[in-house]
Amino acid sequence: MKIVHPTDYSSAGIRAILDAADAEIVFIGDPRASFEPGPRMFERMRQVMRETGAGWVYADAAGHPRIDYQRGSIRDAFDFGPVIGVSVPAARKVGIDDGWKWGGLYDLRLRIAERHAIVRIPEPLYSASAGDARPTGEKQFDYVDPRNRDYQLEMERIATAHLKRIGAWLEPHFKPVPATIESFPVKASIVIPVRNRERTILDAVRSAIGQRVDFDFNVIVVDNHSTDGTTEILRAIRDSRVRHIVPERTDLGIGGCWNEALYSRDCGRYAIQLDSDDLYLNDGVLGRIVAELEAGPYAMVVGAYTMVDFSLHEIPPGLVDHREWTRENGRNNALRVNGFGAPRAFDTAIVREIGFPNVSYGEDYAVALRLSRDYEIGRIYEPLYLCRRWEGNSDSAIPLEAANRYDFYKDWLRTVELQARMRR
Repeated sequence: MKIVHPTDYSSAGIRAILDAADAEIVFIGDPRASFEPGPRMFERMRQVMRETGAGWVYADAAGHPRIDYQRGSIRDAFDFGPVIGVSVPAARKVGIDDGWKWGGLYDLRLRIAERHAIVRIPEPLYSASAGDARPTGEKQFDYVDPRNRDYQLEMERIATAHLKRIGAWLEPHFKPVPATIESFPVKASIVIPVRNRERTILDAVRSAIGQRVDFDFNVIVVDNHSTDGTTEILRAIRDSRVRHIVPERTDLGIGGCWNEALYSRDCGRYAIQLDSDDLYLNDGVLGRIVAELEAGPYAMVVGAYTMVDFSLHEIPPGLVDHREWTRENGRNNALRVNGFGAPRAFDTAIVREIGFPNVSYGEDYAVALRLSRDYEIGRIYEPLYLCRRWEGNSDSAIPLEAANRYDFYKDWLRTVELQARMRR
């Protein structure tokens, strides 16, 4: 059985493969990966396609399980592995737009998914080497790398067209942020969820309490039952603005810790994020963010950050400013990419109506997607934040099992959001 390896993924390249196909299914391989078919792999893929009516099938590799495809799996970086099977009749029927330089296969996949199932075979049908051997923590920033800008713009156009076809695209019309009748103890709270960060938590708290503003603020540190020296470090801080909360529950993720701060009587009019191993760039960040929240007014504001190592030396990709975001299409393109950026800040009254999911990955993405459905998101493109990348980070080198779980959850969030937008 022959596997076709495209020389490129342009519209013309993918169309040439389909035009030349002389069977019901064509197998397309990734030329970057070495690949060894297992016994009866092709027969099994053909069987599953025939019996399910799928338009596209893919499978696990030996030692490398993948995740199921959902309606929300619309990101162009979805991992199908180095070989896929495509129904030739389905592909010819849905077609491909002309003119794509890189996105012919992506466009075809989204079009097939609109009419046919995309089916994973959870069986190790082959062995293969990775096409991209970089750690997960490095790959996740590809979409904000300025060198990839033209590629990303093309992928955004393809995804946007898909959202329009399925009735999930939102025009740039936004609800006004309602005035709140709630009273708050301070104008702003810096929220720091933490567990076992004895090496960095004091730096983070000092960065927070060192902010210079002309309004009252506090720092709410939610200590999720640390077992190292974090708790003792926090107890030793002598500053009346610092609120050290240890939740009663022991089953909270980062999102659950955010809820502890958000719904506490100490939470301010605005809630601003600071991770326990990161720092604000200078003492004017809090004031800059609150001014932006009020200028909109916005339900949420997202800033820009610089990647640094533990010693605060800049590392690639450097500044991450999410300039791919536009007022006209940002909340639509957010369904294609994996994040909104940082630091994140919220109108407390509005985000209290939603709450954070009790997970430790994607909790911020879930809230941002939900808010963006109704409200305009404010953006600050200058750097405000130093994001430390070190061996203690939860996303610096994610094991495959965890990466699959995280990707599946974010796809599920996108699935829910797509369904909600289609029901509007």
